[in-house]
Amino acid sequence: MGKKRIVTTPGTAEGEVKKPSSIAISKRKADNGKLFVQSTYNNTKIVLTDTKGNVLATSSSGAIGFKGAKKGTPFAAAKVGEIVGAKAGAMGMKEVAVYVKGVGSGRESGIRGFISKGINIISIKDMTSVPHNGPKPKKPRRV
Repeated sequence: MGKKRIVTTPGTAEGEVKKPSSIAISKRKADNGKLFVQSTYNNTKIVLTDTKGNVLATSSSGAIGFKGAKKGTPFAAAKVGEIVGAKAGAMGMKEVAVYVKGVGSGRESGIRGFISKGINIISIKDMTSVPHNGPKPKKPRRV
């Protein structure tokens, strides 16, 4: 079998894994935009758009590596908010209007994570849909 050779490239240490940068630098520049936070019991998604609605940045708890029940936690939502906030800061975003949808525990912490990157919030609007009576129930069973 013989000895295994380990080839290293100059500039990297042996055993070091090169991680891709989580914050891609965008060519787009936007001063203000809209931030959509969708928080369910199982996941939290955050989408940053410009004022027209074109998507500039997006992330979710599952996309950054959380699995299972941990995706719905406030900690995961805060991490998602920080990632999208960093992307927004790289684009030169100054202020956003926030639209929140859903009943999950990551609603507030996702916004707090976004604020931590130094972007002002103009307004927060709750867009959670409210059921009004729902579908017609099944007929009683006749035996």
